[in-house]
Amino acid sequence: MSLLNDTSLIPASFILNGIPGLEEVHLWISFPLCTMYSIAITGNFGLMYLIYSEEALHRPMYIFLALLSFTDVLVCTSTLPNTLCILWFNLKEIDFNACLSQMFFVHTFTGMESGVLMLMALDRFVAICYPLQYATILTNSVIAKAGLITFLRGVTFVILFTFLTKRLPYCRGNVIPHTYCDHMSVAKISCGGNVKVNAVYGLMVALLIGGFDILCITISYTMILRAVVSLSSADAQRKAFSTCTAHICVIVITYVPAFFTFFTHRFGGHTIPPHIHIIMANLYLLMPPTMNPIVYGVKTKQIRECVIRFLFKGTDISPYNI
Repeated sequence: MSLLNDTSLIPASFILNGIPGLEEVHLWISFPLCTMYSIAITGNFGLMYLIYSEEALHRPMYIFLALLSFTDVLVCTSTLPNTLCILWFNLKEIDFNACLSQMFFVHTFTGMESGVLMLMALDRFVAICYPLQYATILTNSVIAKAGLITFLRGVTFVILFTFLTKRLPYCRGNVIPHTYCDHMSVAKISCGGNVKVNAVYGLMVALLIGGFDILCITISYTMILRAVVSLSSADAQRKAFSTCTAHICVIVITYVPAFFTFFTHRFGGHTIPPHIHIIMANLYLLMPPTMNPIVYGVKTKQIRECVIRFLFKGTDISPYNI
């Protein structure tokens, strides 16, 4: 274990202490986390390969879905391997710069995930409200630029986290009661009033990214609902809205645990036990990547048919007879 530098109060490394109060059951907690991580990696890579290999899925909706799957893989891989090393092998030490790097990637990719969900809502809005212009509005060039802007937005806002955190003096030690380097978990072990800047900036980024994305998603689905209700046929209404059900489920799965973690970290520190904070902080990064491929596989007819056709390729079994 590395000691603090007395002159600069910058530790050579941090100690990630795992889940406080549940150290004796770390091994048991690791099994469901490892299972979810395996499902997330397998499901998202499988979905990306399916979208790449099936020409019928070379459409904006599924390109955005592939981008979401790619982001989900990055989100959970930025923390879970390190978390499992802590839970399995008690490898708790992490280099100071490696901790800052992990913090950067975690928040960048979660911000990008939120942005992709917003782009998918806009995709559904264009598809339902402007179906005749859908192909001309959402071209491959537009999709690529939207994905790049979403990534650069996350990098631009999050990179300041690392500078704000690196400048803090860590006179309270170098033990972080967490399984990975989260911005506020690291900032809270520092000393001095400057940590308030981190808290305020973190809240501002959450509002600028998460708040803006949720606002766009809400406006998009309000317009979609108005367009669907105006359809004369009940069957047409059902078909139009059914294309959005998978995305709505994914939004709920992503934002509910994320905002629970965010607000309890800042406002519920004295009322919610620390181990609940840490478990939810892991689940909010792991649950969406685990559930998204399953939700889209179950709710989206085109993906179900492509999966069945892929599985029974070269056989005499028809997917429509299953």
